[in-house]
Amino acid sequence: MSVQLILGGARSGKSRYAEKLALASGMPVTYIATAQVYDDEFGERVARHKAQRPAEWKTLEVPHYLAACLQANAAEGQCLLVECLTLWLAQCICPDCLPPEGIDWPAQRRLLLENLPNLPGKIIMVSNEVGMGIVPLGEINRQFQDQAGWLNQALAEISDQVTFVAAGLPLQLK
Repeated sequence: MSVQLILGGARSGKSRYAEKLALASGMPVTYIATAQVYDDEFGERVARHKAQRPAEWKTLEVPHYLAACLQANAAEGQCLLVECLTLWLAQCICPDCLPPEGIDWPAQRRLLLENLPNLPGKIIMVSNEVGMGIVPLGEINRQFQDQAGWLNQALAEISDQVTFVAAGLPLQLK
């Protein structure tokens, strides 16, 4: 089992770096996309991302139940690429993004953190570093920033490798 966390800001090159790592693994890759498309511009972004990925990569769209998806798809000789954790977090705490049955965010976070170290194969997770700016206005925005920071810290602690990407350049943190 190998878990790698890739952190960076918007348009930092973190996704491209993670995709290069997945390709270099030489393993079959499953790309786990956590976003939901709510407008045309974002739909175009998602389409560009899909077009850039190798055709042989399998794609799963999982906006809410990430731990269950990882458990179901992790296997020896398999690489899972999660893009991205902050979009997953947003889907789980934003009232407008929740599934009809709702989501227990603390439980989903706990399931991920408890199960991740025991999963087979290679897992690459991409997350935004959102704590380098000002404290945002609005309760949900502050909640998002806090939860993202705490999630990144917890994942960094249990990951085998942590890389921060800025201007397309990877900096190994762990």
